[in-house]
Amino acid sequence: MKIMVAVKRVVDYAVKVRVKPDKSGVETNNVKMSMNPFCEIALEEALRIRESGAASEVIAVSVGPTQCADTLRTALAMGADRAVHVDAGVSPVLPLSVAKILRALIQVEQTGLLILGKQAIDDDCNQTGQMVAGLLKWPQGTFASKVVLDKEKKVATVEREVDGGLETLSLDLPAIITTDLRLNQPRYATLPNIMKAKSKVIKKVTPQELNVEIKSDLEVIQVTEPPKRKAGVILSSVDELIDKLKNDARVL
Repeated sequence: MKIMVAVKRVVDYAVKVRVKPDKSGVETNNVKMSMNPFCEIALEEALRIRESGAASEVIAVSVGPTQCADTLRTALAMGADRAVHVDAGVSPVLPLSVAKILRALIQVEQTGLLILGKQAIDDDCNQTGQMVAGLLKWPQGTFASKVVLDKEKKVATVEREVDGGLETLSLDLPAIITTDLRLNQPRYATLPNIMKAKSKVIKKVTPQELNVEIKSDLEVIQVTEPPKRKAGVILSSVDELIDKLKNDARVL
């Protein structure tokens, strides 16, 4: 069975995000970019499933501009067998378009399982996995905190955190799984594997070759920073605190 993993290139989680002067988006030029943390977890889980013998191959896929190849090099260095880059140009690609591209690639590669992060830390959409499942009419297990694969029965057991505790789902393969933070701890890419990944071939395709039309139904009007937090004040009594909450904050 082949496993496909979708990975996204985002501004590194440790970088302070800055809004562009024209407020058209966030600044990405000369900013450290890296693989989305949730995607790292998805890739790690796919690699563990392959190492257990339940899968034969892990294919990493990234949709976006040319620079996405760097993210795929990281995926190859971590242990992915192959990488596919869908060059969709420099414009942002919305979740529905990404889902259609992933559906087309799944049909080409005949994969039995798609694993991806539950969301990206740049747009926080949390939509792509669910949309792929809807397009393919495959069962889905979202926000997975534990995954157990039964190769013989072709069933994936997914444990997920819900408000009331834990929920366990049994999914008939093929299926879609989106990963939560507590699923695993991703491995680091070693220097020898990073060097080897530089010489590996990344397959490049376009949305047109997959018969997918990229279009945007949304228009970003303006991006602004959140208001700066006001300085705190030290109060001398509980009565003064209640007064501030009632008259200034108006929460009582």
